[in-house]
Amino acid sequence: MQEIDVNDIENDELYEHYRFTANQGQIPLRVDKFLMNFIENATRNKIQQAAKAGNILVNDKAVKQNYKVKPHDVVRVVLAHPPHENLLVAEDIPINIVFEDDTVIVVNKPAGMVVHPGHGNYSGTLVNGLLHHIENLPTNSNERPGLVHRIDKDTSGLLVVAKTEYAMAHLSKQFFDKTTERLYYALVWGNIEEDSGTIEGNIGRSLKNRLQMDVFPDGEHGKPAITHYKVIERFTYVTLVQCKLETGRTHQIRAHFKYIGHTLFNDARYGGDEVLKGTTFTKYKQFVQNCFKVLPRQALHAKTLGFIHPKTGEFMRFDSKIPDDISACIEKWRTYSEHSKLEE
Repeated sequence: MQEIDVNDIENDELYEHYRFTANQGQIPLRVDKFLMNFIENATRNKIQQAAKAGNILVNDKAVKQNYKVKPHDVVRVVLAHPPHENLLVAEDIPINIVFEDDTVIVVNKPAGMVVHPGHGNYSGTLVNGLLHHIENLPTNSNERPGLVHRIDKDTSGLLVVAKTEYAMAHLSKQFFDKTTERLYYALVWGNIEEDSGTIEGNIGRSLKNRLQMDVFPDGEHGKPAITHYKVIERFTYVTLVQCKLETGRTHQIRAHFKYIGHTLFNDARYGGDEVLKGTTFTKYKQFVQNCFKVLPRQALHAKTLGFIHPKTGEFMRFDSKIPDDISACIEKWRTYSEHSKLEE
């Protein structure tokens, strides 16, 4: 029997629509023909188009339509929209509202909260809470109420939400024109020698791991992305940086800093949950593990957000304090770094 399971593989980008595990007796068969045997109403053209878009994965790697399926291969079809609709249910969820009027609402999202519903996260999202708080939110082109931008589940910080159609159009244009102000604080592995700098390179979905984004410096894949950074403080083996986004690509800061060899601290998806810099001493490794426990997610916070108010034309800037988990981790590193210097 073939195993069919439908689960989310990416909260905000790709959704798993089908999963099939080839049985032990599977003879080599083109993946497009293989899928036609199991997906109801599927046409070969649709399957081939999905393959060309990189949306057919075998053992977590994108394949072409002529890939030959072998015994025990796990074949998945992932697309940009959820396989089930009607996920938008109002829920009485606490929301940290920083500012609100009849046009916009600014919220400070905690780490761990998904911005909008998707498979694996049917409820408890920011959008579910917003729908309870505000009636008749306008929807964007992806049918996501109020959203003009988003941040990752385990990234904390500020988001602006549109309460009217005009506000959505106005704010969306600001993000498109790169006139908004977005400053993030990130703790990254390694000592960044330059006091400031700019990271450039197209960002697109990884060709090897569809759960990650990669940087493509030659521009053949992905979309242009620019991140400006400034060093705030150095702690021997990690660095606290301020990041200013000129563009807003998925996982932009996470992918860009991995690209320059400074993966975000405890960013499990990008390998930052390993000891990437420092000594081999057991005591040091234990210290890092303790830091991971204090900060059980990537060290990234959307600290400052600025935009032109769609109704008044006033430029508004909001700032949020660094969350307790990141602050506690920074303090541990600061103490460690100071002790290290005294011992030198």
